Amino acid sequence: MRSLPGIGALAYLQDGVTFFPKWWEDLENNPTLQAYTNYGLALAYGSIALIALVQLIRIQLRVPEYGWTTQKVFHLLNALVSSLRCASFLFRAQMDALHPDVLRLVLYDLPGLLFFTTYTLLVLFWAEIYHQARSMPTGSLRPIFVAFNGVVYGVQGALWAYESMAVSASQDRVSRVLSAAFLAAVSLAAAVGFLLYGGRLFLMLQRFPIESRGRKKKLREVGMVTTICAACFTLRAVLVALSAIDDRDLDLDVATHPLLNLLYYGLAEIIPSAWVLYILRKLPPKRTAQGYQTIPSNA
Repeated sequence: MRSLPGIGALAYLQDGVTFFPKWWEDLENNPTLQAYTNYGLALAYGSIALIALVQLIRIQLRVPEYGWTTQKVFHLLNALVSSLRCASFLFRAQMDALHPDVLRLVLYDLPGLLFFTTYTLLVLFWAEIYHQARSMPTGSLRPIFVAFNGVVYGVQGALWAYESMAVSASQDRVSRVLSAAFLAAVSLAAAVGFLLYGGRLFLMLQRFPIESRGRKKKLREVGMVTTICAACFTLRAVLVALSAIDDRDLDLDVATHPLLNLLYYGLAEIIPSAWVLYILRKLPPKRTAQGYQTIPSNA
């Protein structure tokens, strides 16, 4: 597997002494643990993909007359991201043997970019709610979201091309630092977006005079999702930034570090995704002959 930004910086001190005890190193070098870790991560991602897909189908059956709403796109992208991650862990050996190199880079990095797009959709959704509630214009929000994502994918595409054309160790080092710095900045931007609009929406809901169980649940939902996603992207940014400032040019194969894989993917993607899907599991209200059912105050 292509080396994951940030993990190398966690594994070694500047003098080459490892952070981890001997038992950790022994486990890391165990081929059986490596294989079962890949299978376990694949199973976790496959389960998340299935849950997101089932939720998408349930929403479509509940409100089939609507097109691709933000909620539906969110679940579709969640299923896509987790499916790609599942496949990457199941077919690790085959992916490592892919040529040209740029194809392998794209397959390893694309799920991370799609994960960014998936969860910044929530930022867009909250921003639209906040602007509408404050009687502020919302027409520019979606174009800004699309343009920002377009820039992210465009810059990453250029970095893929540059990294695939590196012919020396120094060029390869520069490409890795640039890629790490860019991914760290993108992750930090996502965390700031969640804190900005999630925090604004939370404070706006707090000021509502109506006291009801539904309002309290919505407050808890927004607060929990904001905290989870901001922490998730901040963690990713920190780990990636560590690799950008690592001056020892460590080229560690993360496929041989199963425990680090579990920690990174578990904390940065699997647990946050599963938690957010659970929090956002509520379906839209059913439609009746007289229109949509009124949402009760204790819903």
